[in-house]
Amino acid sequence: MFIRQMTYLVALAREEHFGRAAEACNVTQPTLSSGLKALERELDMRLVHRGPRFIGLTPEGERVVAWAGQILSDYESLKRDVEGFRGCLKGTLQIGVIPAAMPAVAQLTGPFSEKHPQVAIAVHSMTSIEIQRALDKFELDAGITYLENEPLLNVRKAALYRERYLYVTQRSSRWANEATVSWREAVLSKLCLLNESMQNRRVLNNLAASMDLELAPTVTTNSFLSVCSHVCSGKWSSIIPHTFAYIFAGCEELAMLDLVDPVHVQTIGMVVTDRDPLPPLARAFMTSATRQNLELNLASVPLLPA
Repeated sequence: MFIRQMTYLVALAREEHFGRAAEACNVTQPTLSSGLKALERELDMRLVHRGPRFIGLTPEGERVVAWAGQILSDYESLKRDVEGFRGCLKGTLQIGVIPAAMPAVAQLTGPFSEKHPQVAIAVHSMTSIEIQRALDKFELDAGITYLENEPLLNVRKAALYRERYLYVTQRSSRWANEATVSWREAVLSKLCLLNESMQNRRVLNNLAASMDLELAPTVTTNSFLSVCSHVCSGKWSSIIPHTFAYIFAGCEELAMLDLVDPVHVQTIGMVVTDRDPLPPLARAFMTSATRQNLELNLASVPLLPA
């Protein structure tokens, strides 16, 4: 009963609405309200500001929610760990992935799924900041993100591969028949790039600034799909992670060139919550991922022919 009451509180904090929280917990609203009051009696403190509608949690309630998230995560991990003794690992693996790493994620989920066929996999496209927040709230089992550019807190890390950068442009471009292009030349072209809410763009900004350059794209977006669309229109060029050569493969109208002067790499890796013991799904996914040689596999990504 105590676990169920904490589930109600976490749902209410997430939904900020009594009705939606009850629906998420598959109970009636009176049942949810009764459970929350029982939790308050158990802890001898007010957790929810009462009113005709949801107003908010008390400071004590906010503190309890943080503990409740951890307790519920540990409880689910306990059940999965014990179930592992009976047979195959089960459950749903929740993975947050930055857009820049999306083309590579199937090389991690594929081997994991073969090893653990009864585990469902949910892949969420998220910013690096969203991944950090979701790990802190125990909403993710693992994240795939940049490891070096911005601080990561309370996580265990495992490097997976080094991202390098390509200039993608229309085949009619003046650079299309070259093997490489300099950053300075690329920055001066008409660009479509991710916006600054995305860490990939902040990485590029920092790199440009280190060369006394400033990125001034005429189109910005929070979606690599939108970047692809603008590049394929023939009116824009872009700077993309090398793994996106998979996405553009077979598109004869485009050319891809290695960016040089300097050649820059950025480490992409896996992060999981720094806890001991590590939750079973997170532990199994990290074990599987670190056995894959992504650096070698992704080194063979073909560029479009010049």
